[in-house]
Amino acid sequence: MKVWTLMENTACRHDLAAEHGLSLYIETKDHRILFDTGQSGAFADNADKMGIDLSRVDLVVLSHGHYDHGGGLFRFLERNTFAPIYLSRHALEPHYNGQHKYIGLDPALAACGRLVFTGAREEIGDGLTLLSCNERQRPFPTDPFGLTVMENGKLCPEDFRHEQYLLVEEQGKRICFSGCSHKGILNIVRWFTPDVLVGGFHFMQLDPAGSGRNVLEASADVLLQCNTRYYTGHCTGTAQYEYMKRIMGHRLEALSAGSCFEI
Repeated sequence: MKVWTLMENTACRHDLAAEHGLSLYIETKDHRILFDTGQSGAFADNADKMGIDLSRVDLVVLSHGHYDHGGGLFRFLERNTFAPIYLSRHALEPHYNGQHKYIGLDPALAACGRLVFTGAREEIGDGLTLLSCNERQRPFPTDPFGLTVMENGKLCPEDFRHEQYLLVEEQGKRICFSGCSHKGILNIVRWFTPDVLVGGFHFMQLDPAGSGRNVLEASADVLLQCNTRYYTGHCTGTAQYEYMKRIMGHRLEALSAGSCFEI
């Protein structure tokens, strides 16, 4: 399996765009997968410069219903005429940040005719499974950090029921892809015990120079207890990544637009 980072908050090449968002291109032995699309069409421009043909993608996975992961979907629809887009049945619900700014997906996506809405578990086949884990206990508490969802005309704290995870089982390995790990990166690792986990940790609001240091250190210790290799970026935060890298060493690597790795 090979994974390319099409979009991330940073870029490792001067000719590639970077934005607050995430997009990954994944090649398994049977599939060409687009996992998230960043917040704009810039991921597609990066794909062109990286030699990746989006017209050949055969399926898309949207990790959750926030703009910085699904904002580029319209651009993808222009490039690709057939690939289904798998997203949670809750993904098009209206989502907001702590300042009541809309951060959800464009409702017009519902009319594209390519959406496949998923529930608790979706077996795509060929070792690909989508899981929401909404029914599972969360042994580690999570913080919505002010994010909300509109329910019955009222803004309520997010439970992130619209977030799903892609589990790829190939050549005896379990690889978990998570967009932002809003349900808690520690919970996700406990649920899946993967060989490799790729995705954001959502630690960007934890100050490693202040009170957030204890949470980062404790989280690093828990992550190291599982025999997992981690690739992270986006909502993890640059300073937070660097702090955890000093603790986790080679077990933790950074994602950046233009990066590529094999599993």
